[in-house]
Amino acid sequence: MTAVGQSVGTITGVRIAGPGSELLPHEGPFDVFLADGVIADIAPAGALAPSGAVVDGDGGTLIPGLWDHHVHVMQWALVSQRVPLGPATSAAHAAALMADAPVIEGRRVGMGFRDAFWGDEPTLELLDAATGDTPAYLINADVHSVWLNSAALRREGFESDGSGLLREEPAFEISRRLNLVDPATGDRLVQEMARDAASRGIVGLVDLDMAWNEEPWARRTRGGFDTLRVEFGIYPEHLARALAEGLQTGDVARGAASDLARVGALKVITDGSLGTRTAACSHSYPGDPHNHGLLTVDPASLVDLMTQATGGGLACAIHAIGDVANSHALDAYSVTGAVGTIEHAQLVAHADIPRFGRLGVTASVQPEHAVDDRDLTDTIWAGQTAMPYPLAALAATGANLVLGSDAPVSPLDPWAALAAAVHRTRDGREPWHPDQALDPTTALAASTHGGSLNAATIAPGALADLALCETDPFTAGESALRSTRVAATLLGGRLTHVG
Repeated sequence: MTAVGQSVGTITGVRIAGPGSELLPHEGPFDVFLADGVIADIAPAGALAPSGAVVDGDGGTLIPGLWDHHVHVMQWALVSQRVPLGPATSAAHAAALMADAPVIEGRRVGMGFRDAFWGDEPTLELLDAATGDTPAYLINADVHSVWLNSAALRREGFESDGSGLLREEPAFEISRRLNLVDPATGDRLVQEMARDAASRGIVGLVDLDMAWNEEPWARRTRGGFDTLRVEFGIYPEHLARALAEGLQTGDVARGAASDLARVGALKVITDGSLGTRTAACSHSYPGDPHNHGLLTVDPASLVDLMTQATGGGLACAIHAIGDVANSHALDAYSVTGAVGTIEHAQLVAHADIPRFGRLGVTASVQPEHAVDDRDLTDTIWAGQTAMPYPLAALAATGANLVLGSDAPVSPLDPWAALAAAVHRTRDGREPWHPDQALDPTTALAASTHGGSLNAATIAPGALADLALCETDPFTAGESALRSTRVAATLLGGRLTHVG
């Protein structure tokens, strides 16, 4: 019996799907032979004697291991300790949920409210009445705003405008403080998160926590973390340090016990979000003619940051949600010659869509957000002329796409992302803008490390990062795709999950 941690020599009796499968002579079944962390050979089932530890594929579908290209790891790991506020139908309801929240380290923390759907307004008086003198923190689903009671505001040293709401950078500062848990506790929660991710076929993720991420990941590998590959982001406040210390994208984290943790890209947040009504847009938000959102980094500063990063060997990951922010980000890529991604690309001007492909800028998108936000998009962005969530349009013009969750904004679940990308719906509703759906081949490729134009493959010599699925993701319907079970996940030929 194979077990987690064991290196596998042979996977027997599988269908092979995804990039590379088009080169096979028939649909299978096949046996796949692994050695030294890579795929050594593929042969018709039974043609060659198995070697080493054997995983019985039992007719399942073998695909390249999946990546989540946008995760806030610590914030996602801490969700298990936070009250879910997604069900809150009003500010009063959210406050009432917090009244019964457990007190951890002297405070109550909730996650996932969506005040854009509420009929009442969040106020300090309302939250104080429900939560009293215990500090209470309610984090918006999009993480761009936080609702605090008076006790929390005093504890954190922030003034209130009467609502208790903090937006953008002040909200991010609160999230950073809430993430500063004891390293032993945090690392345990991260390991639990990683095991859950591996159970879904994930072999790697991009960690965009708002922190200096090198040391925590090096420490985790020294403590035995070996479940996922990780590329961690660097934020502008740490750019000078990263450049001075010679960090470059792709480098192994210094002090790490393995090569699983590597330096990622410079992450720059240039505008707000849809839910907080701060995404920088060309047209105003309904009922607020002077509100076009916020550019949190001006174009000249963005060019300067990206120039510094590029000169030092760092790729870039530029958060841009509104169409104005996307235009400025593309301009900065054009001027600087930087390589990297635009994170989110939720509202893109028609003229800008071909620029992604022409400039070689990868669109790092979260398809589940389109499903989560469809009603919000149809109301708050009803007057915008740019295209919302233009996945198919981006792919059609030659852009590279990579998929992610933005956990905790959406759960870290690649099957939810794939289902949303391919079917553009959930819960039995009619598909939303089905013309922007991706075909399953493109969506699966975009869920691997290199993305839709440079997908991981199943072929001799390829890295043995693999997921064995009990259903075929290329034929599964929306609900079946979301509920896909993974029988085994392998990282470099070593089992990280056995179902």
